[in-house]
Amino acid sequence: MAQFELIMPKMGESITEATILKWLKKEGESVKLDEAVLEIATDKVDSEVPSPVAGVIQKLLYKEGDVIAVGKAVAILETSVGSSTTSVPQPPVVTKTESFTAPLKTEVKAAVATTHSVINADRFYSPLVLNIARQEGISMSELESLTGTGADGRVTKKDILAHIQNRGQQQAVIQEPVQEVRVVEPPKMEAPGIAAKSYSGNVEVIEMDRMRRLIADSMVKSRHTSAHVTSFVEADVTNIVLWRNKIKKKFHDLYKENITFTPIFIEAVSRALRDFPLVNSSVDGTNIILKKDINVGMAAALPSGNLIVPVIKNADMLNLVGLAKKVNDLAGRAREGKLKPDEIEGGTYTVSNVGTFGNVMGTPIILQPQVAILATGVIKKKPVVIETPEGDTIGIRHMMFLSHSYDHRVIDGALGGSFVRKVADYLEHFDVNRDI
Repeated sequence: MAQFELIMPKMGESITEATILKWLKKEGESVKLDEAVLEIATDKVDSEVPSPVAGVIQKLLYKEGDVIAVGKAVAILETSVGSSTTSVPQPPVVTKTESFTAPLKTEVKAAVATTHSVINADRFYSPLVLNIARQEGISMSELESLTGTGADGRVTKKDILAHIQNRGQQQAVIQEPVQEVRVVEPPKMEAPGIAAKSYSGNVEVIEMDRMRRLIADSMVKSRHTSAHVTSFVEADVTNIVLWRNKIKKKFHDLYKENITFTPIFIEAVSRALRDFPLVNSSVDGTNIILKKDINVGMAAALPSGNLIVPVIKNADMLNLVGLAKKVNDLAGRAREGKLKPDEIEGGTYTVSNVGTFGNVMGTPIILQPQVAILATGVIKKKPVVIETPEGDTIGIRHMMFLSHSYDHRVIDGALGGSFVRKVADYLEHFDVNRDI
């Protein structure tokens, strides 16, 4: 008999640890090759970890709720092969469709839901610590003030429990204020179930699940962090509609892929980001971080009605065929819950197609730490004034609104408006005779 260590897998470049949500196998139970053993949560996705070998669970090394570093063993399996203890590389984990992003004020959408929260760029809070904080009514500002004894000053479970024990004594100390100071903090989501409340009328009370509470916190954080401004442009996309109608059958025959509007939009956005590189940036304190790579996130609808944002890395380096293949692949695997963690991280700019839901326009919330996001509205036929050498005339054109929300701390109105105008120009000047 041999022993194998089941290792906490690496879930992406920026992921250093994960929380055990649920053990799917108990000690003494058999497990097949590639069968899921446990569910874990990171700041990006919830995932199932499969077994790299067939065998029997000899020992579970951690409990549900424990936060484990990447690369550490979480369970010991017994197999009939060999005679030593071995750690084997983990196959790619499969993410669940419980990560959300790119919410809009005009519809129910969600930003990338985090299973831990980063209060600032220097401090990490595990899901367990955050859950305890919510249950005890500890605000983010209070949590941030705690001294952590964990790695890099991280607040551990022991730290927060000690704080809770001493909290009553600390609050009982009455100090006469020298001066009244009023501090305005961002709205904090109250953990459900803390206090019983009654509601009048014919209502149904639905308790937010863990993901929805994280989504809500993420949305409030984004609105509190960025100074949101939205600029709107109406674009004539008639050439694109006519071109797509003309070539979509040939495109499918050649490449076995459907050509949608999304890769065309992403192509235009990628070109505009090269023209206005400041839009492709993030903020770190008083520093603006210009991103040299153009990684465009695209909001993809899930069967549950929620959204996830897979990222097309180096989108400006792909031609339209490459973009179409990437868009279809990511969207398809998103719906099936088969995205890898690194496929939903690293985005530098986001596009959300609200037109899919029949919306004319929306005011999207920025996906932190990015500084801008674009919403593309529904394409509708409209009577439009057309300027010709012979004079103005009225014609039926395919029109679409572009809504560009940006962080006014970094992007002024001139830049934000010029960027979305440039995207519209690329769309309007699309070559109706373009070869595929």
